[in-house]
Amino acid sequence: MNCIEPSILEVEIGGHPIRFETGQVARQADAAVLVRDGKTSVLVTVVGTGEEREGMDFFPLTVEYREKMASAGRIPGNFLRREGRISDHEVLSSRLIDRSIRPLFPEGYRREVQVMAMVLSAHEGSDPVSLALLGTGVALHLSSIPFDGPVVGCRSVLYRGDSVLLPVLAEREEASADLMVSVGPQGIVMVEGSAEDVPEEEVLAHLLKTVERLETLQKKLASWRETVGKEKQSFSEPVLPTEWSQDIEAFCRTELIQAQQIRDKAKRKATYRDLQCAYIRHLEQKGASSEQVEAASLLFAKLQKKVLRSHLALTQVRMDGRKPDEIRPIWGKTSWLEGPHGSALFTRGQTQAACTCTLGTARDFQSLEGLFGREERRFLLHYNFPPFSVGEARPLRGPGRREIGHGHLAWRALSSSLPSFETFPYSIRVESDILESNGSSSMATVCGGCLSLLDAGVPLKSRVAGIAMGLIEEEGKITILSDILGDEDHLGDMDFKITGTNKGITALQMDNKLGGLQAEVLRKAIHQAREGLNHILGEMDKILPAKEQPGDVAEHAPQVKTIRIQRDLIGALIGPKGKNIQELQAKTGAQVSVNDEGLVTIYAKDGKSARAAAEAVRQCGGKVKVGQRYKGLVTGVKDFGVFVKIYDSAEGLVHKSALGEVRPQEGEELMVEVKGVDQRGKIRLVLA
Repeated sequence: MNCIEPSILEVEIGGHPIRFETGQVARQADAAVLVRDGKTSVLVTVVGTGEEREGMDFFPLTVEYREKMASAGRIPGNFLRREGRISDHEVLSSRLIDRSIRPLFPEGYRREVQVMAMVLSAHEGSDPVSLALLGTGVALHLSSIPFDGPVVGCRSVLYRGDSVLLPVLAEREEASADLMVSVGPQGIVMVEGSAEDVPEEEVLAHLLKTVERLETLQKKLASWRETVGKEKQSFSEPVLPTEWSQDIEAFCRTELIQAQQIRDKAKRKATYRDLQCAYIRHLEQKGASSEQVEAASLLFAKLQKKVLRSHLALTQVRMDGRKPDEIRPIWGKTSWLEGPHGSALFTRGQTQAACTCTLGTARDFQSLEGLFGREERRFLLHYNFPPFSVGEARPLRGPGRREIGHGHLAWRALSSSLPSFETFPYSIRVESDILESNGSSSMATVCGGCLSLLDAGVPLKSRVAGIAMGLIEEEGKITILSDILGDEDHLGDMDFKITGTNKGITALQMDNKLGGLQAEVLRKAIHQAREGLNHILGEMDKILPAKEQPGDVAEHAPQVKTIRIQRDLIGALIGPKGKNIQELQAKTGAQVSVNDEGLVTIYAKDGKSARAAAEAVRQCGGKVKVGQRYKGLVTGVKDFGVFVKIYDSAEGLVHKSALGEVRPQEGEELMVEVKGVDQRGKIRLVLA
C-alpha cells in the first residue's frame, strides 16, 4: 500500500528546526497544516463556507485551540477521563490566534470561517501555542479563503538582554519580558505579553528586534503558496450606490456631528438610535427601495465612523471634549466595603470597577491540570462584566471568552508586583465587577485591583496602573489617543493596552484593524502611554492615603503567624501521638505546624483565633528566664509552699518561707519571679 507523502517546508526559528507539512492528513478541510518542532506536533485546519448567510452583519470567525492529554501520554484527571469543557488556557490561546488573523480578512467579509488547532504530540518544555499560531497563518495562506497573509507569530522573550524566539522552558522562567508577537505583510498585527517592570525603551527594542526576525520568516512562508496553495475565492466588498450615501449625509450628517459631542454615553447612544430610526422613516415615506431600507443600518454605521474620524482629524477634539493625550477625570475610594479583606472603587470617566481582595492560605491555591501535570496558582484575578454596566438586560451566564481574556491581562499586570509567598504567605484573589463601562474596563480593573491589594495589606513592590491607547488614521493623518472611550475603540484603528509602574512595563496587549502597524507609530504610542500612566499613578496616590499603605492585614482576614521555640520543646508542643497539638488546634480553630528547627507556623481564620493559638504555643513551648516576672496560676497548695504554673510546660514552687503573710488558694493567679532553675529543671519562684 502506497503512503501519501506530504508537501514539506522546513525553516529555522530561534535555533529550532520547524517543519510544516500539508497534503497528508485532514484533506477534507480547505487547508490543513501539521507543524512539528522536535517531538511536539500541532495540527491546524481551516474551513470556510463559500456563501454568506442572509442577514449576517458581522464576520463569523471561530478559533478553537485544544490540547489533547494523550499528546503528553496522560489520561485526563476528571471523573469522565476525557477532555471536557475548554480550559481558560485554551480560551486565551484561541483569542490570541483570533486577534492575529482577524484584521487580515477583507473588509465586509461575512462568510463563516472556522480555525481548529489540535495539539497531537507534546514534549515538556515546548511551546505548542506558538506552533498553533504559526500553523494558522500558513494554513489560511494556503487555503482558498480570501486572506492578506501570511501572518507569522510566536513567543519571544527578553533573556539576559537578548531576544530569543521560541525559548525553552528555562529561558522562559528567567526572562524579564515574555511576548507573543504576530507580523503580517504590512507590519505588526498583534502583541501580547508581560514584563518584570522593564523600562519602555527596552521592551520596545526587544519587540522591534522580534518583528525584524519574523518579517524575514514571513517572506519565506509567503513563497510556499506558489507550489501548494489553492486558488483564492473571489470576493469584493459590496459597494452601496453613491446616491444612498449622499442621501444619508444630506439627511443627518450635521446632526451626527452634534450627537458625537454629547459627553454622556447613554444620551449619545439614545440620540444615535433616534437619528437612525428617523432616517428609516424618511426612507419609507419617500418610497425608497426595500434594499435601501435594509441597508440603512450599514449606511448609518459607515457615516457615524466617517464623521467621528474626520472631525477628530480636523479639530483634534474628541467626542467628550478631550485633547488626544488627555485622561478622563479619576476618583475612587478604598475600604468602602466591610466584608472583604480589601476593597476599592475606581472610576475613570464613565468606566467604574468595584474590586475586592480576599486572602487565603496555601490550601486555597488553585490547582490547574495541564499537559504536563498540575500547576498550583497562588494569585487569582476574576473579571466580571454584568449587562447593567452598559445599560442592557441579558441573561447571566458563566464568564465568556472576553471576560477570561480581560481578567488574564489584569492578572499579568499585577503579578510581577506581588511579594513572594515566603515574604507574604497568603493565597490572593482579586475580583473586579464592572459597574459602568465606557471603554478601558480592563485597565480600570488593574488600577482598582492594585488599590484593593494595598487596602488588604498586601505589601506590593510597586503600584500598578493601566491605560488603553487608540489610533485613528484619517486623511493621511495619524492621531494617537490616550484613555479611549468605547466608541473610539469601536470606530478607531487600534486598541493598545499598557500597564506599568513608575519604572516600567508589566503587561501589554495590542490589536489593530489596519492589518499592520509601523514601528514609529508603536514607539509614539508607548511614549504617550507613559505620560498617561504617570498621571494615573498620581491620582491613585490621592485615592489611597498614606495611613492606608501596606501594613497588617485586616482583623477578619486569615492570619499567618510564626513563632520560634527551642528544639528541645518540640516534643512538648506535639505531645504523645500528636495529642497536644491536636487539642491546641481544636481549642483555637487554627492550623498549627512545626518544623525540625522549632519554627511554628499558625494559620488562623481571623486575628482572634491567631492570637489564641500563639498564646497556646507559647504556653506549651515556653521556657522561663531567671529574673523574669510572670503571671502564673496556682495549681497546688502544700505545707511546704505552693506550685505555680507559668506555662503548660513550666511549673515551679514558691517555698512557704517566700510567701510571708500571703496565703494563695488553688486556681488563683499570682505574679511570681524566677529565682533559679536547678540541674533537674526544677524552677524556684518567689512572689514578685
